[in-house]
Amino acid sequence: MNFDAATINAEQVLSLARKTFEIEAAAVLDLVSRIGDEFVQAVGLMAACRGRVVVMGMGKSGHIGRKIAATLASTGTAALFVHPAEASHGDLGMIQASDVVLAISNSGESEELVAILPVLGRLGVALVAITGGPESTLARQARITLDTSVAREACPLNLAPTASTTAQLAMGDALAVALLDARGFREEDFARSHPGGALGRKLLTHVSDVMRSGNAVPKVFAEASFTELMREMSAKGLGAAAVVDSRQQVHGIFTDGDLRRLVEKGVDLRSLTAADVMHVDPRTVGRSALAVEAVALMEQHRINSVLVVDETGRLCGALSTNDLMRAKVI
Repeated sequence: MNFDAATINAEQVLSLARKTFEIEAAAVLDLVSRIGDEFVQAVGLMAACRGRVVVMGMGKSGHIGRKIAATLASTGTAALFVHPAEASHGDLGMIQASDVVLAISNSGESEELVAILPVLGRLGVALVAITGGPESTLARQARITLDTSVAREACPLNLAPTASTTAQLAMGDALAVALLDARGFREEDFARSHPGGALGRKLLTHVSDVMRSGNAVPKVFAEASFTELMREMSAKGLGAAAVVDSRQQVHGIFTDGDLRRLVEKGVDLRSLTAADVMHVDPRTVGRSALAVEAVALMEQHRINSVLVVDETGRLCGALSTNDLMRAKVI
């Protein structure tokens, strides 16, 4: 079929897009008044499941099912997707009596799904249906049925699964959110299943994971000359240096900003020691603190680096905004 982009009717395109939003929004809102005791029972059944929630669906319902399974798994409910057609050729072995099957079909008559329902029944698997056919074969054989029927599809031909799949997806999300709350799932739990995401980095990354340590930490003794102090700062590239005693207890800090202010005042630096120019009792952070706590401390006090101390207060590291940016904490 040939297509000429120049023939696009902009008003028609926008009208259809807006109509799609309206139809799909209405389909989701209709679910609000439709859920009740059966939804609560479905959540209870899945929450008490000793195995996994096995999500199944054909075609577009299968695509929705994969997303629902992924959402469940990432929010504390052990879940996986099993394709109904593959189930008939061996994958039924993945399903155990302790599992709950969440079967999705708009018509409730998907041939491949209906074909395995008797086997699921013999296994004693609890079956929850998400379907637009409340009187369908799937609904009749399910222990619990969640009605996702829609008045019409957003497709102008009323054929392509659009509003119906949106309703399925919304129902799946509602189940996942309700289960998340029932399990007491917290931000920390979410982070553990998303270690590569922004939230995971914020809630799982500790100061000790990203700090500079050992010889990379710029430090001098209080009696060090100003020249020694500057040499240490330049070599380590932190833009600051800690002033410590023989037990590595922190007494002060000197920064690039402090240097600029001394130069502006015309101070003769050659005869000064680290003790003469340091800021006493500098801001520090514990090595076991979350990296985001270090970020908050630095933002609050408008500083670009912070010293890291251990449980006894001894210097064990240093951290800059650049270090935190490289770790993608900020």
